[in-house]
Amino acid sequence: MNSPATPRPGADLQASRAVILVTGIQAAGKSTVAQLLAERLPQSVHVRGDLFRRMIINGRADMTPEPSDEAVRQLRLRYRLAAMVSDAYFQAGFTVILQDIILGGYLAEMTAMIRSRPLHVIVLAPQISAIAAREQSRRKTAYGVWGIKQLDDLLRHETPRLGLWLDTSNQTAAETTDEILSRAWAEARIPD
Repeated sequence: MNSPATPRPGADLQASRAVILVTGIQAAGKSTVAQLLAERLPQSVHVRGDLFRRMIINGRADMTPEPSDEAVRQLRLRYRLAAMVSDAYFQAGFTVILQDIILGGYLAEMTAMIRSRPLHVIVLAPQISAIAAREQSRRKTAYGVWGIKQLDDLLRHETPRLGLWLDTSNQTAAETTDEILSRAWAEARIPD
């Protein structure tokens, strides 16, 4: 598992340090996998993009299938803040795992907003049936106005094929983390 492209405990931090962007639809496993990645990498931080949305107490406009201009403005603000925080942590010497729902053309925008390199993009893309099963077993409900198929279609048909796309339908979070660690440095890199 510790190939030359994979960071190893005790490896030169400058050689292995990166920003790793983990995305996918709700219930794809982003939060769990991002946390596991952060726990396994030396000097790392887990940036949860959704925190910037939740910081808005009054006047929040959430994304819907037909978003308002204000919802799009707030989404772009959230992404910009997450990119800035990720860059600041990276410049301070950390490997950054940034996790958020970034779909459609927003994925290319986000990779441009993040200035730090190397940047690796991981897209968790389990099948609809796996998402539905995960959603049923969660304490929180992710799907309100959005349907699972609707978001899955947005992911598969409107999101650019950047980075490493993983069908994690039959994997545990630990198995997904292992696969990312073994493949990301070689297959998920976004060109400078």
